[in-house]
Amino acid sequence: MEVKCIIFDCDGVLVDTEKIGNEILLSMAAEHGFEMKIEDAYSNFNGRNLKECFLHVENSIGKKLPDNFESEYRERSFEAFETQVKPMEGVVAFIEKLKISYCVASSGPVEKIRLNLEVAGLLDKFEGKIFSAYQIDSWKPDPGIFLFAAKQMGFDVKDCIVVEDSKAGVKAGISGGFKVYGFANGFNNEDLEKEGATLFNSYEELKELLKF
Repeated sequence: MEVKCIIFDCDGVLVDTEKIGNEILLSMAAEHGFEMKIEDAYSNFNGRNLKECFLHVENSIGKKLPDNFESEYRERSFEAFETQVKPMEGVVAFIEKLKISYCVASSGPVEKIRLNLEVAGLLDKFEGKIFSAYQIDSWKPDPGIFLFAAKQMGFDVKDCIVVEDSKAGVKAGISGGFKVYGFANGFNNEDLEKEGATLFNSYEELKELLKF
């Protein structure tokens, strides 16, 4: 296939935020009796919207989380993101050499996507090309966000590829008819491959796979 547009997920693909967000969530949830290893959080939480993550915690502990749990999580994570977020290794050079269209499509709110891209020094590369599940009320593993992004960018599904790092994201891409490349991080390899992604371990490797 001739790739005409790359649809990037944000967290764990463009910016290194997944460890930060998961550690904060696990720390807060532990205060209410929830226990989970960080590697399991990558599999269970990455790519999903927060409400689904919180529901998972509530089902596990058998009770509702406090009403202010979400607002406190967002406050703590935003504070951490403002100082700790970095671009994924190799992504800046990869994007700067692209000769085709690209965009970002994420389950997070637009303001979170913009914050993370800005702190990582990537925002200027994605202005006008940021798509959020909150814009269409459709979250991964539903393919809606990727279909929306492709349409907004002016391309058919067959002309686009999706770059993801989560099980839910790969499911969304595959069910939408996209070729999906999975960014392996040591925790997610088996999940991504099982869902049908072509794995890569670095942006240099992705460049070779795409023959760019």
